[in-house]
Amino acid sequence: MLAQEPADSGVSLPRLGKRLGQGASVLMRRLTLMGDAAISGVRGPGWVRVVQHDDRWVAHLQEPGRAQVQTLPPADEIPD
Repeated sequence: MLAQEPADSGVSLPRLGKRLGQGASVLMRRLTLMGDAAISGVRGPGWVRVVQHDDRWVAHLQEPGRAQVQTLPPADEIPD
C-alpha cells in the first residue's frame, strides 16, 4: 500500500487502516516493527517512518522499504 504512494506524501493511518481492514493500534504495532526503533536492543530495518502532522499520524515508506518492495513478487502472484 505504501509503495503505491509518492515517496514524499505518505498515507494517514486511518486511510491505511481502512484500506487494509486494520485498526490504528494494530497498524502502529506493525509499522513500529518496520521502522528503525530499537526493540530489546535490536534496531528495526528502517523501512517505514511514522510521523505526526498536526493531529494525524502519517506513514512514509523509506528508501530501504522501497528497495525491499522491489524484491517481492507481484501481488497477483502471492497466494491468499
